[in-house]
Amino acid sequence: MQPFTYERASSVKAAAAAVAARPEAKFISGGTNLLDLMKLEIERPKHLIDISQLPLDRIEETPEGGLRIGAQVRNSDLAADPRVRSRYPMLSQALLSGASGQIRNKASTAGNLLQRTRCPYFYDRNMPCNKREPGSGCAALKGFNRMHAVLGASEACIAVHPSDMAVAMAALDAEVETTLPEGTIRTIPIADLHRLPAATPHVETELGHGEMITAVILPPPPPGRQLYRKVRDRASYAFALVSVAIVVEKSGGRMQSARVAIGGVAPKPWRPMEAEYMLAGAAAADAAFTEAAESALVGAVGRGGNDFKIPLAKRTIRQTLAAAVEGV
Repeated sequence: MQPFTYERASSVKAAAAAVAARPEAKFISGGTNLLDLMKLEIERPKHLIDISQLPLDRIEETPEGGLRIGAQVRNSDLAADPRVRSRYPMLSQALLSGASGQIRNKASTAGNLLQRTRCPYFYDRNMPCNKREPGSGCAALKGFNRMHAVLGASEACIAVHPSDMAVAMAALDAEVETTLPEGTIRTIPIADLHRLPAATPHVETELGHGEMITAVILPPPPPGRQLYRKVRDRASYAFALVSVAIVVEKSGGRMQSARVAIGGVAPKPWRPMEAEYMLAGAAAADAAFTEAAESALVGAVGRGGNDFKIPLAKRTIRQTLAAAVEGV
């Protein structure tokens, strides 16, 4: 690990300003991802700003009937909150499937959103990786790419975003509240937070240097049933091959509305809007589920080892839709 200096932030504005003042400074909270990357010398910050003691660990009601989740709320606390379990059960399901209990006890809401890819080539400094070293190439394109993206990727990078929580929040139309170094507050739809790789996979989010996530805002819970399903190699502590977050409102034999978000298949939580439009007003039947699943994977490209993800994602979407409708 490279030498670094450390300070504990006294306020949100001071933390943002401290990071902005130093190009090689970073925020640290739970550290469940950053510290691992520092030990491997993939991340090499020269200065760390500890934000773990800032008063950002509360879950509060909003006037509109939603929830404001502080950036420092631990994953375990968020999953266990009675309001989340009753009004946003999909989010609780996603969090509980996301990691071991020990990690959930330490990992923060903002850190979960900003965790970096688990691509093995990103972690191996002997291999080319445009995300780690821009311009060096992408070893995964013709390498071991079983876990990699089939949607939204580019020739520069096919890594996926690893978060389960972010997939559920995408289906819930969450917004991310940030503080800029000068103290200005801005709100970013979670759908716009993460960037697709294109030619600059090392630029992963829309956040500027020193811009700090302070909260995630959940709107009032959507009508209908929520369901999160994760397909993985083993039942505990494994990243998703494919995950699906579904919200379905049904009346009679038809779906009034539907939301779909997919994880494990793209560099960001994937929201197939065309599939949602197809489901709105459609008969709650397998034919509609199948058509929507096909639409959701239009444009998917396999790279050999991950070809199986395309039919797997379609089956998972179809089956999750059916399960959600049956429970409405």
